[in-house]
Amino acid sequence: MNDPTVLQESPSIDAIRAEMRARLSSLMPAFEIDIKAELAFEINRLKRQMNAVILGHNYMEPALYMSVPDYTGDSLELARISTQTGADIIVFCGVQFMAESAKILNPDKTVLIPSQKAGCSLAASITADDVRRLKTMYPGVPVVSYVNTYADVKAESDYCCTSSNAAKVVKHLQDEGFDQVIFLPDEYLARNTADEVGVEFLFPSQPRGHVAGDPENMKRVVIGWEGRCEVHDKFRLEDIEAVRKQFPDTVIVAHPECSPEIVAASDYSGSTKQMIEYVRTTQAPRYLLLTECSMGDNIAAENPEKEMLRLCSIRCPHMNEITLEDTLEGLQKIQYEVELDPDIVEKARQPIDRMLTIV
Repeated sequence: MNDPTVLQESPSIDAIRAEMRARLSSLMPAFEIDIKAELAFEINRLKRQMNAVILGHNYMEPALYMSVPDYTGDSLELARISTQTGADIIVFCGVQFMAESAKILNPDKTVLIPSQKAGCSLAASITADDVRRLKTMYPGVPVVSYVNTYADVKAESDYCCTSSNAAKVVKHLQDEGFDQVIFLPDEYLARNTADEVGVEFLFPSQPRGHVAGDPENMKRVVIGWEGRCEVHDKFRLEDIEAVRKQFPDTVIVAHPECSPEIVAASDYSGSTKQMIEYVRTTQAPRYLLLTECSMGDNIAAENPEKEMLRLCSIRCPHMNEITLEDTLEGLQKIQYEVELDPDIVEKARQPIDRMLTIV
């Protein structure tokens, strides 16, 4: 990966077109690639002129993912990179909570998101008031909030985590002497994390016979929340069974936002970065990814020698809002700037910093 403190030279239109044709010819018709290449050239030219950097999440559509981001990765990787860039403007090609995290870590920089509509069903499943109520129910129990939350929820939390380091954060708290951890808001990631660290999972509404907040009767548990990703919640065991029957040598890779049943039935589970690395570094007849569809296309484009089953039909409607057209317009107009209350920024920075120190 390039040094994030040094912005690279903008490639020529011919270079962009050639690169996109080489990588995307199996995914898109040539005329569409050429149209997208023109947009990408203008974005790359403009971002250098404006001293802007573009961060692209792994779920971005292939035409965007392969052409304009200076850095790509998962939430954790991009959060780290955002603190190192020397750019004046950060354009976050991802959803709202990701752009908010970049703003929290870079309060003096201009952070743009290409679309106002790029929300998140999981982030919307919990509010700061919900967190405050849980803290009242379980006094003294640390709150770990998934990065897939909005800034005001992070501000009420003790730690943040990503899907790649959730177990590390929970184990860290256990090592610090906390037997109970509140883990928000993804139910499935909380269940999968509890399984990984070997503790019990419960909802606040399922006290298992003990009194909420009574530490004597609540040993080694992860207390979860009923939030789910609308994409990962759609995968079913029947999907895996059908693939196993038709393509028995397929390696199935699942994101930990999938249900525990799906994770257990898969061959490997990990964050988007870990899934990408797994495909890159292993040899299998073919792969099936149980996550957002565009990432499968991006992996296929980057690993043409690997066979990827194209059985996915689940596209995140929020990630789908981020396009090359909107990214260009955002730069041209400096629009959709992320603005957060300074007090929220100060409070939300602490759990993110704590996360970054233990991974």
